[in-house]
Amino acid sequence: MKSSGLFSPMVLVLFLDCGAAPAEEETFVPLFNGQDLSGWVNVNCAPGTFTVRDGLIVSTGVPTGILRTERQYENFILELEWRHMKEGGNAGLFAWSDPITSPGVPFARAIEVQILDGRNSENYTSHGDVFAIHGAAMKPDRPHPGGWMRCLPSERRAKPSPEWNHYRVECKDGVIKLAVNGKVVSGGSECRPRKGYLCIEAEGSEAHYRNIRIRELPSTSPRPEETADLDEGFRSLYTGVDLSGWRQDPGHRGHWGAKDWILDYDGKSEAADKNLWSEKEYGDFVLICDWRFSGKAEKKKRPVILPNGEYETDGEKKTKEVEVDDAGDSGIYLRGSSKSQVNIWCWPVGSGEVYGYRTDQSQPAEIRAAVTPRERADRPIGEWNRFAITLKGDRLTVDLNGKTVIEKARLQGVPKRGPIALQHHGDPIQFANIYIKELD
Repeated sequence: MKSSGLFSPMVLVLFLDCGAAPAEEETFVPLFNGQDLSGWVNVNCAPGTFTVRDGLIVSTGVPTGILRTERQYENFILELEWRHMKEGGNAGLFAWSDPITSPGVPFARAIEVQILDGRNSENYTSHGDVFAIHGAAMKPDRPHPGGWMRCLPSERRAKPSPEWNHYRVECKDGVIKLAVNGKVVSGGSECRPRKGYLCIEAEGSEAHYRNIRIRELPSTSPRPEETADLDEGFRSLYTGVDLSGWRQDPGHRGHWGAKDWILDYDGKSEAADKNLWSEKEYGDFVLICDWRFSGKAEKKKRPVILPNGEYETDGEKKTKEVEVDDAGDSGIYLRGSSKSQVNIWCWPVGSGEVYGYRTDQSQPAEIRAAVTPRERADRPIGEWNRFAITLKGDRLTVDLNGKTVIEKARLQGVPKRGPIALQHHGDPIQFANIYIKELD
């Protein structure tokens, strides 16, 4: 029996269905153009860590680090395909990430969607775990057996290396859901932050990514405390695989060296100048640098320094000393000057002081006091510390582990430009997460 209308009901349904799918597809846009890394930022890796080959993003996995998007995302649906090229390979996708790595680690604060091959235990799997890392927070959809902020998948659907896997990640209002090869298996809620960058992680072995695309959803106006930090223009001064960008005296070989994301020094350089200098000179800048002593601490007596920069003395005018755990001495030279050294040591006054100015009796009293730390902000020996050093003109501010220990101290006569150095003082020390933002 023929319909009297223009279309039969079945034809009309088919017509509408055929029109709906392409409209939805059009709302997705590629995050990777298949040709280069436009739209992405290498945060802390070597230039060759993430490259494009045959329409894929290829990660060597070395050094450990991240590649992030240029812009932040809030509510979205993200799809991508991935595969590991080695059994047991490790990587990850970060949602709502900060722009640079967190103190003492090669990863940023974020919610991680695990990309792992062939490693399963009571506490983690290779099938789509979702968890908070490095200061982020998340309530897992199901309680973790160890009480972690980590959701284990409801079933195991990931294919082993070198097969391709498909992830669909939906993030909305601080809720994250992961579908592995077509089925939702894990997620969490109450995520903080809930707006930030997207990252691909390198962690030890080759991994491939393709068909990365995103569909943005309407914003729900996250509060500042729910938003990741914004990119401020910092760039890494360390590749994680070599000392490119630093003066490589033959005497440094075997002493100053790349140890994955850590720049390691054994304290025994054989160079005439044993300090490690940057090739480039800098004027005004903000320098971020993580550091920790790697040697064994010993009990030693060290002088007590007063807030005015003078040494405390006893009734006989003898310098007062107290016993401390001491693992060594180092520092960071600014603008090519050993006098303008931000100190790293174990003295009671704490790190961050400018020894060359504090001990210079020709300097005005207010300058000597200003370059003396307001408080001791060092973490215990063996733990990572983070400096944020700002030098603008001749004014120096030093933040240590989030506390301002030196504020706008005047470094009278400091050169206008010069290289930066990591100081040799004969003691083993490690540096990491070295970033600079030039201000001039």
